Amino acid sequence: MNNLISALIGALIAIMIMLNGTLSNALGNYTATIIIHTIGLCAITLVFLVSKQKFIINKGTPFYLYSAGAIGIFTVLFNNLTFSSLGISLTLALGLLGQTITSIIIDHFGLLGMQVMKYQKHKLIGLVFIILGIVVMAVF
Repeated sequence: MNNLISALIGALIAIMIMLNGTLSNALGNYTATIIIHTIGLCAITLVFLVSKQKFIINKGTPFYLYSAGAIGIFTVLFNNLTFSSLGISLTLALGLLGQTITSIIIDHFGLLGMQVMKYQKHKLIGLVFIILGIVVMAVF
């Protein structure tokens, strides 16, 4: 089930980049980013109301975890900037490469409280294929 949900997330991200980038081209990057996140806030508020969940902030939560909101803003902003010149496919592929490399580093060193999962050299084959795919997409 989680594999199916992850595949759905990938499809939604591709659609999101296209919609956000097109909106950004029409309205400007900063205006589009504000609108995108305002609508996102309204959507999650509706989810809270429908599911009858309570909004809880745990006082013991490390402050740096809240930085994910700012990272989300910059992710949308930078995707919108690159969308018009790179297109959806290359923007998404380069983003996934960045995610993959960053997640390997986080796992390998156990950063941000994650369990240490040492990187194994045989996994480098997959990383090389990702990079070759990006080169093919960028050149041809």
